[in-house]
Amino acid sequence: MAANGGKMGQVNEIIRMISSSLWDFPMLVLLGGTHLYFTFRLGFIQKRLPEGLRLSITGEKGERREGTSLSPYAALSTALAATIGTGNIIGISAAIAVGGPGAVFWCWVSGFFGMATCYAESLLSAKYRLKKADGSAYGGPMYVMERILHKKWLACIFSIFSVLAAMCVGSGVQAHSLTAAVVSRIPVSPHLVGICAAMLAGSVLVGGSKKTAKVCTCLVPVMSILYLGGCVYIIVKNAVWVPEAIRLIVGSAFSARAAAGGAAGAAVMTAIRTGMAKGLFTNEAGMGSMPMTAAATDIKSPVSQGLISMTGVFWDTTVMCAVTALAVMSDMIKSAAPYMDAAQDEYCFVAFSGLPFAGEELLSLCLVLFSFATMIGWSFYGECAARYLWGEKGVRVFQVFYIVSVYIGSVLSLELVWNLSDICNACMALPNLLCLWLLRKTVIRQTRQEH
Repeated sequence: MAANGGKMGQVNEIIRMISSSLWDFPMLVLLGGTHLYFTFRLGFIQKRLPEGLRLSITGEKGERREGTSLSPYAALSTALAATIGTGNIIGISAAIAVGGPGAVFWCWVSGFFGMATCYAESLLSAKYRLKKADGSAYGGPMYVMERILHKKWLACIFSIFSVLAAMCVGSGVQAHSLTAAVVSRIPVSPHLVGICAAMLAGSVLVGGSKKTAKVCTCLVPVMSILYLGGCVYIIVKNAVWVPEAIRLIVGSAFSARAAAGGAAGAAVMTAIRTGMAKGLFTNEAGMGSMPMTAAATDIKSPVSQGLISMTGVFWDTTVMCAVTALAVMSDMIKSAAPYMDAAQDEYCFVAFSGLPFAGEELLSLCLVLFSFATMIGWSFYGECAARYLWGEKGVRVFQVFYIVSVYIGSVLSLELVWNLSDICNACMALPNLLCLWLLRKTVIRQTRQEH
């Protein structure tokens, strides 16, 4: 048993080293540079956020396609289900523990500037979407790479890593978080929880993209209101410490001594790397996942669809991650002692324990809902990639492996699951970012034509 533990520890260390190497300075420059480039070249497209928020709810009259494509709201709900999840809770806690409070600042930065990248990649997939025989739309970066760049090899690489990312990010991390939330409150075997989660996810997957979107449309508002309500209560309760929390987050982003209430301090580079990695994990800007839902909508205008998709990054990072960070940091400043002995994935539980009634149970329920929603949301991305690689038959095979990976993720260690997810995120982002740079003039031209 000890020998097996030692081997697993070696595997974890190797995977951790690979993750750290991928998220080193070159990747941060590429990702941050892409965010900045599209922000400035598109004239701060973020200023059109109100328009995107309106379109995400109302759509555009006269711009709707016939057929069975997803509505703008259904597509956004599916994308939000995939992005608003454990990254907003466990991910922010881990970012504070590993990279210090300054990591939160860089997570916010990646989200704000990442809106421009999300807009650009979604515009391209919407512009070059395809249609099935039943009239429904589909597409994604892989189709842009093959049809427009004529680089099928790049499309295949992107699709392969999309499938792997779906099974790591979408099922592995979420299943682990869901299992941990249940097991911590109910004395039940994680294997049993994993099996039940796999069966529930499978019951949605077999219904196809329409059923996935329908479930996501129902889950996203409910889980968001429950979680935001708890966070807002904590922030209001700790209002006197909120300014100090903001000062610490911003100040620590540029200081080599970033520590608060027992949180692990880190050098600036570690804070940047951790914040950017967790930012990408949670908002997925530049990764190429959200464009797959953008291509499946019935909005004709690529610019309108880009603006709608951009709002997903706003809700995920600017809203959800911000309230999580402020709730945790203000509570940590008020009372540091409970955080000294807490594991890095339990900071939010410590904060929610301050709610007047069943705070930890409420957070556990939110985690279960978030995790399940992300599971089925990410299955949509994996199916899109599997369809491109192997056709419709390949989708069914992927669904089987995806359901199995839900169970496997529920019993793996947290560190292993997170590091595997960071690796898959990076490997999926690289070909997508290359595609964006090669077609940057198309994005700029299309935006100016429709403005």
